Formats: sequence, C-alpha cells, structure tokens
Amino acid sequence: MLLSKRVTAVLSASLLTLACQATQAAESLNFVSWGGTTQDAQKQAWATPFSKATGIKVVQDGPTDYGKLKAMVESGNVQWDVVDVEADFALRAASEGLLEPLDFSQIQRDKIDPRFVSDHGVGSFFFSFVLGYNEGKLGASKPTDWTALFDTKTYPGKRALYKWPSPGVLELALLADGVAPDKLYPLDLDRAFKKLDTIKQDIVWWGGGAQSQQLLASGEASLGQFWNGRVYALQQDGAPVGVSWKQNLVMADFLVVPKGAKNKDAAMKFLANASSAEGQAEFANKTAYAPVNTDSLAKLDKDLAPNLPTAYARDQVTLDFAYWAKNGQAIAARWNEWLVK
Repeated sequence: MLLSKRVTAVLSASLLTLACQATQAAESLNFVSWGGTTQDAQKQAWATPFSKATGIKVVQDGPTDYGKLKAMVESGNVQWDVVDVEADFALRAASEGLLEPLDFSQIQRDKIDPRFVSDHGVGSFFFSFVLGYNEGKLGASKPTDWTALFDTKTYPGKRALYKWPSPGVLELALLADGVAPDKLYPLDLDRAFKKLDTIKQDIVWWGGGAQSQQLLASGEASLGQFWNGRVYALQQDGAPVGVSWKQNLVMADFLVVPKGAKNKDAAMKFLANASSAEGQAEFANKTAYAPVNTDSLAKLDKDLAPNLPTAYARDQVTLDFAYWAKNGQAIAARWNEWLVK
C-alpha cells in the first residue's frame, strides 16, 4: 500500500510538471523582426506591456528571414509565432499557404486602414520612402522631388538607393521620368531600368536603415531614397539633413503568423494588442513610422505629427503590394541581372 501511494505521488508530481510545462509553452511566443532600433521600439511599445497585461512571455528573435520562414512551415517545425515582414511578401506567402488566417474576432479589422490589412496579415506600421539630402553637401540647392536624383549637374555627388528588388526604386525612376502616379502599374520595366542607367555609376546601395543613415549623415551620398523614420532620427541627432515629401512612396510592414505556429492563440492576442490604437500610437511616437490604426492619430505626439507620412497624404503614392506579390520574383531576376551588368 505504501509503495502504491509513493508511485501515485510520483505520477501525480510528473503529471503536474508536464501540465506546468504545457502551460508555460502556451503562455509564451516568439516574435521575429528586423532588429535594431525598430525591434527595440516594438519590444517597448508592444511586447513589454503585452506581457505585463497578459502574463504571456514574448521572446525576441530575428532577423526576419523569408527563406527560413518557408523552410520552417514546409518542414512542420515552426519555431516562430509572429513575424514582421514586408507587405508584398505577406501577400505572396499567404497565396503559397505559408500563413495562418488571422482571428478578427480579436483583431479589430474595421479600425485598420484598408491598405494595411489582409486575411493573413495586419500592418505593423507604414512608412514612406522620401527624398533625403545632406545640406552640407548641397548647400543652397534644395532638391524637391525625385527628378533631383537624376540631375547630377545641379545636385552633384553620390545617390543612395535601396538595393533590394522590392517596391520603391523602380517607381521613383518612373515618376522622375514623367509617369503619372496613377499610371505606374503595371511597371514599365524597360523605361525604369533605362532611367536608372543614367545614374548607375553614381549610385551607392544601402541594404539596411543604419547603413542608409551613415551614407547620408557622412555626406558619402549627397541625396537619395530613405525611410522617413531614419531621416527623422538623424534630424533629432542634429545631423545636417533635409527631406522632401513630394510623391513620398508608401510602403508597409505586416505582422503575420506562420502556418503551424505552436502558439497561435497567444500570437493572435499579441496581434490584437500591437494593432490597437494605443499600441500603434506608442510605436509611432517612438519611431516616426506611421500607425495603421485610424484611431491612433489622436494619440500621436503633437510635435511628431508633422514628421509622419500621415501629414503628407495629399502628395502620397501608395506602392502596389499586390502587384509586387504577383510579379516580384520575376522582377527580382531582372533586377539582379541589371545590378551586375
């Protein structure tokens, strides 16, 4: 009888341990983003208050890697629960069956700008590619629109452009060549690459935000295409940089849940929090990237508002994420060939 009681006690303790482990697993999630100041702000604005309110631990991971996400889903061994991705990838990944549909009984879809929500993704934030310039390098010559990038006489020096085959560079080349914003798509690739050919030897390519800031602040590039939040951060640090918002090109990041995520329920709760009016406003106030929740505008820092894309909606061109989701891989092949010519 005593042995039986001991066995029962051991079994009970083992079952309790397993139950606790299961509870702990269910009460955590892995959040993946791009690192740097952006992920720091996401942690401060979303993860920390979310964990405090719910008891769900948010483990930070990264950087975002599309190939790794796809491999995880296809292998059935998904280690990530919420991933910050570019908007066009979110749409393409959904079409390939790589993402979980979102739970809109928790996420308030009607509060999200329709440009930045789909059945499988909700906006993380949106931003603009803007024309930034080093005032010390250009002096009194202040560029006003994308045509300045292609006018090397008036605006001498290197041009900093985003090196990845994604929305932005081809569009600004076409706008500078006289294409009307409402006539951009489908992209005239021949015309865009021909325009870029005229300054190819003057381009320095950047692949991440910190690199773009270094190029502009140091004067290695006199002007170029930049994420608005990065230019704002340089201005806050006192760097001699200016910005033009004319035809600012709107791009977005989406938050998605990989198919087969182990902590899907916790992930949906996190997305509801991150896309809320408070969560979006808090992140915007820390980064100068714009909120996707329409109720966030009233919560923005008054001094920050003029530095957000939301203040320049009248002269804004929203990049076509769906077009890129469908055609991006073919464009990437041509882009990579052009880079090495």
